[in-house]
Amino acid sequence: MRALLQRISHAKVSVDDMVVGQSGPGLLIFVCAMQADDEQQAEKLAAKISKLRIFKDDAGKMNRSILDCGGSALVVSQFTLAANTTSGNRPGFSEAAAPDTGKQLYDVFAQNLSSQGIAVEKGQFGADMAVELINDGPVTIWMDSQ
Repeated sequence: MRALLQRISHAKVSVDDMVVGQSGPGLLIFVCAMQADDEQQAEKLAAKISKLRIFKDDAGKMNRSILDCGGSALVVSQFTLAANTTSGNRPGFSEAAAPDTGKQLYDVFAQNLSSQGIAVEKGQFGADMAVELINDGPVTIWMDSQ
C-alpha cells in the first residue's frame, strides 16, 4: 500500500458540498492499495503510521507519534498514488488494486488505525472529493509498504 501523510492542524473532506469527514490536529492520510497488496500490508502500514514520530515534543523536535499527542486522522482513498509516469505524458494507474479490493483494504487500513486508539474519520471511497487542509509544518511524508 502507498500512503501520503500530511501533519495537519485541521482537514476536512466533502462530497457534493457536504462534509463527510474531518480531523485535526493530527494526520491527513491519502492511501492507495496496489495490485499485490493484502490485509497484512494494510495492518502493517497502519501500525507503522501510528508510531511514526513526526509530531513536536516540548523541545520542538519531531519526537512524538500521533498516539503520543492524542491526534486524530482523516483517511482519504486516492488511487492516483499508483500513478506510473515513466513513459509519455499521461499517467497510468494499472498498478492500483481493483476497486473492490481497494475499498476492502482502505477499510482494513482505517479500522487498524482506529484499533490503535486513534480517532479516525474517512472520506468516501470512489467519490469525487474536495479536500481542505491546513498543513502543519509543513510536514508531508511518502510511505510505501513495499
